[in-house]
Amino acid sequence: MTSGRFSVARVTRAWYIACESRELRDRPLARTIFGRPLVLFREADGRPAALLDRCAHRNVPLTLGRVVEGRLECGYHGWQYDGTGACLKVPGLCGAAVKERRKVPAFPVREVDGYVWIWAEPGSAPEGEPFRFPPLEPGYTLVRRIVEAPSTLHAAAENALDVPHTSFLHRGLFRGTGKRNLITARVTRTASSVTAEYIGEPRPEGLAGKILSPSGGTVVHFDRFLLPSIAQVEYRLGTENHILVTSIGTPLEDFRTRLYATVILRTRFPGWLVKLVLTPVALRIFKQDAFILQKQTDAVRGFGGEEFVSTEIDVLGLQIWRLLRQAERGAPEDDEPDERWSREIRLEV
Repeated sequence: MTSGRFSVARVTRAWYIACESRELRDRPLARTIFGRPLVLFREADGRPAALLDRCAHRNVPLTLGRVVEGRLECGYHGWQYDGTGACLKVPGLCGAAVKERRKVPAFPVREVDGYVWIWAEPGSAPEGEPFRFPPLEPGYTLVRRIVEAPSTLHAAAENALDVPHTSFLHRGLFRGTGKRNLITARVTRTASSVTAEYIGEPRPEGLAGKILSPSGGTVVHFDRFLLPSIAQVEYRLGTENHILVTSIGTPLEDFRTRLYATVILRTRFPGWLVKLVLTPVALRIFKQDAFILQKQTDAVRGFGGEEFVSTEIDVLGLQIWRLLRQAERGAPEDDEPDERWSREIRLEV
């Protein structure tokens, strides 16, 4: 028997990345968030707008239309909408086009750091602004990638921040080639984030670690999750080597998540060279993660639900789920006051 439970949390009162700025040009752009079809376009002044991808007239997807002087025109009968979803033109109609019942639901939009963000609840006032990526300081190299994980947002975030699996799934690429080491994880949770600081961790012996720090040394390592979907992995190896990976998850559907990842790194080697060598290693690691997440998704859906058994070395997974569920409900869990919480865990990596 299975529980029928799935770790799916739909946190709609939040900002999510819809696309890169460069993807949104002079044509309508189709996107999906939480299984809901959206259409993005630029208004006459260049500002991005987002509407439900359904014409109010005959329910035809607006993405089949075009942008005319900053208005979105339906490809079926030519109804035109502005960025608020108001219908401004009905070809052939002698009366006024603007009627409340002809509106299409609109979503708040922001364009920052080269990304277009959407507030996932239409018609509501956003609470706060989108997450800002760390600035690129002198001496650092920037890498951006977009990948998809065939999994829930929770599973994708847990995978990105899970240390124990790297010794097995990524053996030789990240860990798993040397002796096991006993380290301490100091975990701290607030109302909107959870952080694990790994203390006493040596440089990972896999290929990625050797590229970043050939001379070895002790690592400063933080893993972080910030609501609603931000996963960060940060390593400092000695005084010269620093890498910060920030992944923003956009839940396209319950079991499909798009990850917008940025990597900023600094080493004693030229940035272009490290980027050239490290990129194929990182992509191979992600392919391994995507494969295992697909198999995990297939299994839990095939069995009709999850039956997870966790231990204390599953450092962040349960804490991420607690935060997501709390945000979805809009209130803290009854058994967990909304205050800072911390603990220390010993584990072998």
